Amino acid sequence: MTDGPVHVWLDGSILPADGAHVSAFDRGFQLGDGIFETLRARGGRLTELAEHLARLRRSASGLDIALPADIDASVTAGIRDLLEAEGLAGPAADASVRITVTRGAFRGRGLLPPPGAMAPTIAIQAWPVAPPPPGHLTDGLHLVASDIRRDPENPLATLKTTSRADYVHARLEARRAGADDALFLTTDGHLSEATSANIFLLRGDELATPDLACAILPGTTRSWILGWASRAGLRPIEGWLTTRDLAEADEAFLCSSVAGILPVTSFEGRPIGDGRPGPITLRARAEREAFIRGEAPLATSGSDPAADRDPGLSP
Repeated sequence: MTDGPVHVWLDGSILPADGAHVSAFDRGFQLGDGIFETLRARGGRLTELAEHLARLRRSASGLDIALPADIDASVTAGIRDLLEAEGLAGPAADASVRITVTRGAFRGRGLLPPPGAMAPTIAIQAWPVAPPPPGHLTDGLHLVASDIRRDPENPLATLKTTSRADYVHARLEARRAGADDALFLTTDGHLSEATSANIFLLRGDELATPDLACAILPGTTRSWILGWASRAGLRPIEGWLTTRDLAEADEAFLCSSVAGILPVTSFEGRPIGDGRPGPITLRARAEREAFIRGEAPLATSGSDPAADRDPGLSP
């Protein structure tokens, strides 16, 4: 019995997970010079793969990492091969899949990559998805504010890079405070995102989330929820939200590709709403999970809810 994956996919080959794979000179290892995506595979069905690959290409472009021309086909085949090797391709399987791309190995020193395209390192890993702890759904999550502030002017804020030290530090802050996660604020005090999830607030019939300009990652689940909201009789809003907005919300939840939708019931020790997971949050989670299972959802991934969406408020 192993404690984790048995295999990895690396640059086109399925390899034993406990082997030596990446050079010590790889810039991803040395500098965090890389990008990644994480997606859900339920019953072998790859949830929102096209959206994740599009974001991977955008992140690569932002760092000038040259991707192979066949990256989409190669990664898609690699995921399917790895799921088969890990026994996670069956109809009852539920997997978390991570695609990691680094700039590759270079034996020189310094921050600046060498001129010309390097051969990137491309790895895929897969794990079974564990159900959330029961308390996360019955009691909800407790959040605290991180001391780290997000700069909306930072061009890296919307790229999913492997440079995760800020996120590790924030999650450690949460653990020290006895919380489940930490929430980043912008440099001017507006809500940004949690360490691995976007945040939504319910206010009457409004379902609000921080604007893309608030130094957030444009999540694929976030996009799905914006489409779902307008079809569920809610008014989706992207705006500049504050901690007061969060404190006064009727409900709040986090969303991510693997964990799905999880209720948030307190922030900095104070209850949100009545301090219990709300009905809209639980409905959104149930319908998102139905979508992941391949059942007919109210909103489809990749839909453009812009026509239904309130642009929200300027800062």
